[in-house]
Amino acid sequence: MQITTISDTHGKHAQLNLSSGDILLHAGDISSRGNRTEVEDFLNWFKVQDYKYKIFIAGNHDFLFEDNSATAIARLIPDDIIYLNDSGVEIEGLKIWGSPITPWFYDWAFNRKRGEQIQAHWDLIPSDTDILITHGPAYKVLDLTTGKVRAGCEDLLRRIKKIKPKIHLSGHIHEGYGQVKKYGTHFINASVLNERYEMVNAPIIVEL
Repeated sequence: MQITTISDTHGKHAQLNLSSGDILLHAGDISSRGNRTEVEDFLNWFKVQDYKYKIFIAGNHDFLFEDNSATAIARLIPDDIIYLNDSGVEIEGLKIWGSPITPWFYDWAFNRKRGEQIQAHWDLIPSDTDILITHGPAYKVLDLTTGKVRAGCEDLLRRIKKIKPKIHLSGHIHEGYGQVKKYGTHFINASVLNERYEMVNAPIIVEL
């Protein structure tokens, strides 16, 4: 199973050169301001990509997905796209879970306070998850900002260490782009834009 991972396109998705594959995963921040025009433009692009399965979550810029009901959002999503929001899907035996939640930062979309409030979301992640997609990274894993701040979530890291998904995909911290294997999990930060919002990073492709 070939899996292509991207994140943090912020409306610049048309600049990406994608080929084809089995699964295309987007870890959030599909837009810049989170309005309907931006979201519809992304969805129109995403649905025509040559992948058998296309899955995405929202990010902290994607206000439309937090400000509207699940019913209204479902009407926007094309039939051949899977949107996850503290929810999961099974694809050819792979159990995939997605969450847009990130630790609180200037009252962006899907922000939660560290500790008990954010832990309630991580507790929802099933213990048999194969691929975990969260917008933000885990603590001290591909989360270092240019200001030398570790922006990842400690509570998320504890959950990952416990359930050991095969892959943890995130974005959010553009300068954390890359991949590393530790704690029994393949961690990927697939931010395709750098901290200046320039398209410089390639999609990261993995095989499962």
